[in-house]
Amino acid sequence: MRGMVRALVLASLLLASPAAAHTPKVGELAPDFTLTLIDGSKVSLSDLKGQVIVLNFWATWCGPCRNELPLLDAYYHVQKPTGLSVFAVEDQDEASIPLYKLKPFLAKLTMPSARKIKGGYAPLEGFPTNYVIDRAGVIRYAKAAAFDLDTLNAVLVPLLREAAPAGGATPASGKL
Repeated sequence: MRGMVRALVLASLLLASPAAAHTPKVGELAPDFTLTLIDGSKVSLSDLKGQVIVLNFWATWCGPCRNELPLLDAYYHVQKPTGLSVFAVEDQDEASIPLYKLKPFLAKLTMPSARKIKGGYAPLEGFPTNYVIDRAGVIRYAKAAAFDLDTLNAVLVPLLREAAPAGGATPASGKL
């Protein structure tokens, strides 16, 4: 009995450890992730090597999210040739919303939309939450706030001007 109690205490400490609840932070290497896109395909961080990546967490009930998504989508459309990848990640707590109800809205976007993410990423203090990962795989921005055009330019343009690390894919190579 005593051994079982010890095992339960140890298990609860491991589950509550800071490492288990670690949120990616600016300046750290980005933890791997796997996105399940609306079409069922999967994309991971390693698939996007050499790209500048924006993970945008949004919710259907969030007014700032609904205003930000068209801006992000237009920015992605213009900057995609320079190596920008943007993913709109729907709030996983809303998984009960049927996909058929979301598809008409998501069909208006050119950036990929995800229904699910595996990895250490989650919304921060609220919605929208944006993570930006540079070409070398380092988190350069993590904030719960909607982007505006000035902030997008200030955060992304310098990163898009950086060369891809040696061995990384480039937009011109056609390989991700």
